[in-house]
Amino acid sequence: MKEVTTVETAEKLGLIPEEYHKIIEILGRVPNFTELSIFSVMWSEHCSYKNSIIWLKKLPKEGSKILAKAGEENAGLVDIGDGLACAFKIESHNHPSAIEPYQGAATGVGGIHRDIFTMGARPVAALNSLRFGNIDLAKTKWITKGVVKGIGDYGNAFGVPTVAGEVYFDDSYNINPLVNAMSAGIVKIGKTVSATSYGAGNPVYIVGSSTGKDGIHGATFASGDIDENSAAKLPSVQVGDPFQEKLLLEATLEAIETGAMIGMQDMGAAGITCSTSEMSAKGESGMKIWLDKVPTRQPNMKPFEILLSESQERMLVVVKKGREKEIEKIFDKWDLHCAIIGEVTDGPNIEFYLDGELVANVPAEPLVLGGGAPVYVRETKEPAYFSEINKYNIENTKQPDDLKKVAMFLTGEPNIASKRWVYEQYDRMVQTNNATSNMPCDAALVRIKGTDRALALKVDCNPYYVFADPHIGTAIAVSEAARNIVCSGGTPLAITNNLNFGNPYNPEVYYTFTEAVLGMKEACLKFDTPVTGGNVSFYNQSADGGAVMPTPTIGMLGLVADINKASGLAFQNEGDQIFLIGECRNDISSSQYLIKYHKTKYSPAPYFNLDEEYNVQQAVKAIIEKGLVNSTHDVSDGGLFINLLESAMPNKLGFDIKTDSKIRKDAFLFGEGQSRIVASVSAEIVDAFKELITEKGVGFSLLGIVTNGSLIIDGEDFGSLAAFDAIYEGALPEKLN
Repeated sequence: MKEVTTVETAEKLGLIPEEYHKIIEILGRVPNFTELSIFSVMWSEHCSYKNSIIWLKKLPKEGSKILAKAGEENAGLVDIGDGLACAFKIESHNHPSAIEPYQGAATGVGGIHRDIFTMGARPVAALNSLRFGNIDLAKTKWITKGVVKGIGDYGNAFGVPTVAGEVYFDDSYNINPLVNAMSAGIVKIGKTVSATSYGAGNPVYIVGSSTGKDGIHGATFASGDIDENSAAKLPSVQVGDPFQEKLLLEATLEAIETGAMIGMQDMGAAGITCSTSEMSAKGESGMKIWLDKVPTRQPNMKPFEILLSESQERMLVVVKKGREKEIEKIFDKWDLHCAIIGEVTDGPNIEFYLDGELVANVPAEPLVLGGGAPVYVRETKEPAYFSEINKYNIENTKQPDDLKKVAMFLTGEPNIASKRWVYEQYDRMVQTNNATSNMPCDAALVRIKGTDRALALKVDCNPYYVFADPHIGTAIAVSEAARNIVCSGGTPLAITNNLNFGNPYNPEVYYTFTEAVLGMKEACLKFDTPVTGGNVSFYNQSADGGAVMPTPTIGMLGLVADINKASGLAFQNEGDQIFLIGECRNDISSSQYLIKYHKTKYSPAPYFNLDEEYNVQQAVKAIIEKGLVNSTHDVSDGGLFINLLESAMPNKLGFDIKTDSKIRKDAFLFGEGQSRIVASVSAEIVDAFKELITEKGVGFSLLGIVTNGSLIIDGEDFGSLAAFDAIYEGALPEKLN
């Protein structure tokens, strides 16, 4: 403990002078380099949420089904009935994926799955939300291919199906792509294990892979802008091994069953530093850790390297004294490291030793989120570009003469076109739970084995809406996730979130962040979907390219009470009547039609009314429960035309519809006004359908009928379904290859 540190040392590690002086105050002395390194990662934005925690506390966390509130455990935990719970969470791996797409994305998948099985839940589903730059750029193609392959290779080898996701391309993500990974797992209530530590003398184990120099200062790396020097920080990107993680999954679940565990924590950001401090703080205890007992890949690793390494597939486990052999036998069977590296103390400090020398001595509580880490409120300022948005008038956008041409253009737009090229690289059928592989739905449905129920899972965020209005845009993201779950026959239960923004020290960026949180709060209260946790990812910007569009991704969990009553999006029968539930508006704001076809960047968010949205969803939920529809599909990107096309293609059926003469035809077909769902209904149940919808008090209208494959709008032949299908399926492979 002889090294002398200064303010300059702290600044090189990403701390500001005020934080350095606060550390001196906490310790009562000047920290050595190892101690300062510990504080630098634990007080980084990535670990401490120092610029966001005060706003995150405003989000609703209470709910009758919530078993673990946000911040209490590694992931949210929700009661799904029959003595079972679902653990679920979403997190980002944006910065690593910008530098090394394959490993960045792969380790993001591995990390989020570990958060789930660390709690004792077996992962049953993976989802992802991806944002890439201009698809015509060679760099975007390289990043896209690397990320998708990394997700596929890791998930497929680990043996968890990737069941849903979303992909957007936009220039704002040219430098900094967004890679958000979500996992959901199932566990028996009462069989979970907590990320805690207590009981002086209880042994502390590190289990799983050995520790190397990969990922050192990864948390700090994720707490800064991407610049021309970022490639030099490649050691900050971890390397994953899905086969090792599979062994770790089975070993840890088996070890939990013994009842010999006090607690367990995944080693993610900040590695041993984070896991020891968080477990100790939660259990109001301390630890003595002997770093020379940590299995390492390289000789002569320095104390800070061992502490800060983010090598993958590792856990910290605290075991009841006297039951060591039970745990060691299990990990030996699975051929995994299982080494005692310390013991629990009465605390409150964590003492780190190397070869008998005390190299760091720090209190646990001030290191952790909600403990003594700094909390800041940054300046906010309404973005200057809002003045351009306020100038927009639909009358200044000329309606094209050839709407068939527009329809074909949008069908081939990468943000709308089929993502088959992406999801066919993922194993969707492993574990044989995926109920949407042969019945496409708006949400992914994952059967809960041994029951008639299914999890309904969705990730959603339209960044163009949030860019236009962060409050409304984020409320729409929550609402659309709920709408997709309802359209599939489910009931929304709770959300996790991944808040992707630029530099929080930029007042305009911070304004969009705060408004997004408030919009999320409003919508979550309306839909009774508490926030169970998630991830804040700031600094998604480059020094010269600006920030990414604000992208608060919503991961929602719902439940389908009876899988036999689930509703798909595909038209089923020729002659079925097609209804629009909800009101169509004279609105093309922030639509893909306006942004991509007319190249108009600045316009308001699309029409949205939260009460109207809720009422529409309740009505659709009722008609599905009564079995009064053959298909349900929400109107979103690309508007009504794309909705109808997506319902037509699976069974090679078509549609014959009429537009509303009171609304611009381009707005009717391509506008993205919210709170609209298209349903197809058999003739024999139309009367009952109308009666129930009328009873629910929401607007609805007859659009037309399902055809044998022709696409007719106002009597005009819009072309063959086969032609549109070819455009829809071929757009992404053509662009990326």
